[in-house]
Amino acid sequence: MIAGMLVWATLAAAAPVTRLDVAVENLRSSKGLIRICLTADPDNFPACVDDGKALTRSIPAATRSLSFGGLPQRGYALAIIHDENSNSRLDTFAGIPREGFGFSRNPVVRFGPPRFAAARFVLGGDAELQQVKMRYIF
Repeated sequence: MIAGMLVWATLAAAAPVTRLDVAVENLRSSKGLIRICLTADPDNFPACVDDGKALTRSIPAATRSLSFGGLPQRGYALAIIHDENSNSRLDTFAGIPREGFGFSRNPVVRFGPPRFAAARFVLGGDAELQQVKMRYIF
């Protein structure tokens, strides 16, 4: 974790920085948590499991927005789940999500999550806003 913070600090010192504001829309309830992953690594999208540089946050579902400050200006993608039962994972049935999910740029979702390129946005300037619409199958 400290190594990841040092990498972000080094990147931030080398490039202009900006802020990302995230607004989560269409939540079906205020139960549980919203779990957010911000990554610049296509190989670790959307799970962010092996991405030491990914930024992850969990906020109460009633909050519905947050900001990431001091980010280097570059391309990123967001993956968000509505963890209604707060068990730290996306619950599925036969591979189909039972809880809400969403991605930056709100790409079309067919069979499985979108590719990084479909959710990718570029941070530039002082601040960026991503409005993510949650989707529910069940």
